[in-house]
Amino acid sequence: MSEDSLKVSVLASSSSGNVTYIETPEHHVLVDAGMSGKKIKESLESIGKDINTIDSLFVTHEHTDHCKGVGILARRYGLNVYANEKTWAAMAHKIGKVPDDQINIFQHNKVLSLDDLDIESFAVSHDAADPQFYKFHHNGKDFVILTDTGYVSDRVEQTIKNADGYLFECNHDTEMLRNGFYPWPLKQRILSEKGHLSNEDGAHALMDVLGNRTKQIYLGHLSPENNTKTVAHTAVENILENHDFGVGDDFLIHDTDPQVADPLISL
Repeated sequence: MSEDSLKVSVLASSSSGNVTYIETPEHHVLVDAGMSGKKIKESLESIGKDINTIDSLFVTHEHTDHCKGVGILARRYGLNVYANEKTWAAMAHKIGKVPDDQINIFQHNKVLSLDDLDIESFAVSHDAADPQFYKFHHNGKDFVILTDTGYVSDRVEQTIKNADGYLFECNHDTEMLRNGFYPWPLKQRILSEKGHLSNEDGAHALMDVLGNRTKQIYLGHLSPENNTKTVAHTAVENILENHDFGVGDDFLIHDTDPQVADPLISL
């Protein structure tokens, strides 16, 4: 594993909690903190990392499965926390007091440079105050996180094209959702343009952005009630293979888990 590489581990991804770890030689950061501080600490330890080395936390939006541990991590470990203005306002009552000098406003469609790490923010379509996700750049490598969106706009598509790695939403199997126990208004919300990408939606959006640099794809934010790893993986793999994408040769598809961290890899 190169010492000057962009390193990634998806610590947790599902409708119940989301945390991703990203490392460069100069920065160790988290994207979202949708679990308890204790669980995040344990997840980092499982990949050989110390939570005390984390310096920054990027929040995508105020839903609990993305911000549950933000306040405790900020207060206990002195992290710089980045989110846009509306997200800060929307999650304030959920996360408690964060010291003023740790609050950083990071609006969407901007680029933030932290020494050897550049972070590009982009807006998405989801039922939150002002949801945004991130593209991380280091040493010629890019990693994109895109979950919690009802569709992928042309602007987002152009922003995230041909990255080296993706954490990409495959929230539900449409038939499982339609036939499941959720009340119809909730089903409508999930299926809407401000909801979540299905396995098929995710696969088709991936086909529009994958490039010759792409080597790693993580399937994320699976619904425990309306999806399974096998169903999501099979659906995405079949659609990509049917359109002549080199699954397993040109790039790898990884599953993610609500509780078990994926191994740390170097892009």
